[in-house]
Amino acid sequence: MFGCLLNRPAVRAGRMCRHRVFTSSCVTKAQLSTNIHSKSKFYVTQPIFYVNSEPHIGHFYTMVLSDTIKRFADLNGKATKLSSGTDEHGLKIQQAADAANEAPIDFCTKFSNKFRSLAIVANTSATDFIRTTDAEHHKAVCKFWQRLVDGGFIYKGEHSGWYAVSDEAYYTSTQVEERVDDKGRGMFAIESGKRVEWVSEVNYKFRMSVFGERLLKWIEDNPSVIYPAVRRNEVLGWLRMGLEDLSVSRPRNRQQWGVPVPGDPDHTIYVWVDALINYLTVDGFAKSDALPFFPPNVQVVGKDIVRFHAVYWPALLMAANLPLPRRILAHAHWTMGAQKMSKSIGNVADPIMDIERFGVDALRYFIVRNGGIADDGDYSADEVLVRYKKDLVGQLANLAARCLSERLGADLNVFSRIGREQLDHAEPGDIALRDMLVALPGRVHVLFEQGEFGRGLSLVFDALAVANKHVTENEPWLLVKQTPVPERLQVVLFYSLEAVRLASIMLLPVMPAKAARLLDHLDVTDNERLWTDARFGAGWQPLNRPRQSTPGVAQLFPKLE
Repeated sequence: MFGCLLNRPAVRAGRMCRHRVFTSSCVTKAQLSTNIHSKSKFYVTQPIFYVNSEPHIGHFYTMVLSDTIKRFADLNGKATKLSSGTDEHGLKIQQAADAANEAPIDFCTKFSNKFRSLAIVANTSATDFIRTTDAEHHKAVCKFWQRLVDGGFIYKGEHSGWYAVSDEAYYTSTQVEERVDDKGRGMFAIESGKRVEWVSEVNYKFRMSVFGERLLKWIEDNPSVIYPAVRRNEVLGWLRMGLEDLSVSRPRNRQQWGVPVPGDPDHTIYVWVDALINYLTVDGFAKSDALPFFPPNVQVVGKDIVRFHAVYWPALLMAANLPLPRRILAHAHWTMGAQKMSKSIGNVADPIMDIERFGVDALRYFIVRNGGIADDGDYSADEVLVRYKKDLVGQLANLAARCLSERLGADLNVFSRIGREQLDHAEPGDIALRDMLVALPGRVHVLFEQGEFGRGLSLVFDALAVANKHVTENEPWLLVKQTPVPERLQVVLFYSLEAVRLASIMLLPVMPAKAARLLDHLDVTDNERLWTDARFGAGWQPLNRPRQSTPGVAQLFPKLE
């Protein structure tokens, strides 16, 4: 999985054919082709991670959020593709490798493997893992560059501007300000807060300025193409100020680590141009213009790299006469104690440590439930524990465990009939829960489609809270003691376990392992776990054998302190 890892973690996402990951077994090209052509396609991208530091909770969030989107598309019957990888070129990497006294490729491989390991431990279902040092990507970058040259969008000229090595980006005079840090007075990028230096050099430039009006029209004609609205408005503000041409190379004597400009080995292609093309490389661009998945349906990025994905990238695609992404989802960041995470402060969360403590699905749940889309989320291990105890143990596992108790004798084989009857007529005390469960999948689907998974999960656990209250009020443990046992017992148990069934299907994208095991306890078969099955009473259809629930749900979420 994920190529050749030195140490394979215990928790894994699947197996892998070269750089392609599949959640079950490696499939053949013929099988993949059949799958692609028989279903509508859905392509999700992660930003490729820069290999200059250890993975942290922000990387985990991006991985899990994009994986949740991909798994949600799976649940809706799509043929999906999820790309991931590492960004390995640029001056910053070159300098970091020199400081570590390592060859750049060895330095990159070391950190790339750490991101691959995290992706496995996080149980993500990426179909592709790309490294920008891959030979296939080098070919794709050169092909894309030549297309820009052939279109007349590349020219050579002198460039002067403020350059941030940390961001691998140029900034205009309106995008920097003077500040003081621990190194003294200097100029800093307003957007990222990184120190900049004045650079004058001859390099290649991209005629980005000619695409300003087209970019504006694209965004205005497609109001949801950049989400959330605060990021969309931010991009519109930049575009209305006007675009300058973009420097797209560095002199080779300043930056050796990267893809040489085709036909001019004295220059290196700008690392962001190189990096953005990865979304094409993983779809076969180096070999063919017939791209089975491109353009992406959703590109997941952090809010700090919106400019590169919502301005530079679509402008480059326009110039190359390639289709534009259908949606850019720019999520917020994580703080700790309401402060930006920083190694110097010592408030950086290690996802591997917290996975070991809470389990991968519990941490996935927390990160998606509490993670910010428009606004930053605040990370705390104490808050993970609160969510674990309150939601996963107190609501979900508690409801399932109570009603799957052997002494209550839930008969799953009558639930299909009960579900139909309850749709036609329900007791007054059942109507509120019934109506909530009927409406729940549709309401959650709308929010999940927007990328608002936290809000959708809130609705799911609100419904579970109502179901817990319902079973407490109806006291099935007393009903089972009556002689004869009334039909009401199975109706009460149906409502509780139907809530668990619906919740588990909707939780599959977020908590794939635990939600699947809950459905196993309910004897819900593998072909009854699509979103279309998340309809009130739709599960429980007769099989060619009796349905049999199994107890032991409490063991799914062991006690933690």
